[in-house]
Amino acid sequence: MKISRRDFLAWTVVAAVALNVEFNLDHVNNVLAAETDPPIIWLQGAGCSGCTISMLNVTNPTTIDNVLLNKISMKYNSTIMTASGDLAMQTLDQAATQYNGQFILVVEGAVPTGANGNYCVVGEVNGTPLTMQQAVLKYGPMAKYVVAAGTCASFGGVSAAAPNATGNSSVSSILSGKISKPVVNLAGCPVHPTVLIQTLLDLILTGIPTLDSNNRPTKFFGATVHSTCERRDKDGCFEERGCMGPGCQNVCSTLKWNNGQSWCVHANYACIGCSNPTFPTSPLLSGHYDD
Repeated sequence: MKISRRDFLAWTVVAAVALNVEFNLDHVNNVLAAETDPPIIWLQGAGCSGCTISMLNVTNPTTIDNVLLNKISMKYNSTIMTASGDLAMQTLDQAATQYNGQFILVVEGAVPTGANGNYCVVGEVNGTPLTMQQAVLKYGPMAKYVVAAGTCASFGGVSAAAPNATGNSSVSSILSGKISKPVVNLAGCPVHPTVLIQTLLDLILTGIPTLDSNNRPTKFFGATVHSTCERRDKDGCFEERGCMGPGCQNVCSTLKWNNGQSWCVHANYACIGCSNPTFPTSPLLSGHYDD
């Protein structure tokens, strides 16, 4: 399966306009000459499956049916695939073996390390449980790129909040020293669907994008929520009430959610900083702010 030149140009133009970034047609033409089609393997760890749900709700620049049929090749995702049990586990391993060094591994949720990783089991192989920790350690080094989908996978997030009895860790912590390329962190609780799908296309067509100090793509995490907030410098700004927008980089205020309809501040609630490495530590979540 190949993404067509026309489709890629349409996606790129829409994303560039939405993010107010420069669009370089010559660069796109050069990229298309070397396009590849690595499949996606998606593992789900300790989390709420919110990032998978977010992906399924993508509408900008297209819908999930078009994404899965025409844009990316999803070989394994336990939530949306029909196979289960032994067949699912065989599908996972066969895909990783067949596309060794080519596939993109997407990890959703944190990775439990307590009790030898047995707090989260992906499935069974020959009657033996395969823990999420074992799966990430096995398939991470086999992947061409590793993507952490959501804040739990990127930084630990809610799943690793104190007291963290299950020993949840970020994907980058688990794979530290075991892969040569950085884990691409797509933070957010959940990750924005456009950020996720566009980053997967970027990896397929151009490789790892420019990353910030937290290994997040700068084109999505290069500006604070506050810098483009509709309440900025106006009566009703939530900054003095604990809003995390001034220190949180994300696209919520520009791309918005629910098909571009709304976002937290527009719905009259302050930003809780869900894409920050320290989330869920927040004055709004702990109650330590002035009403």
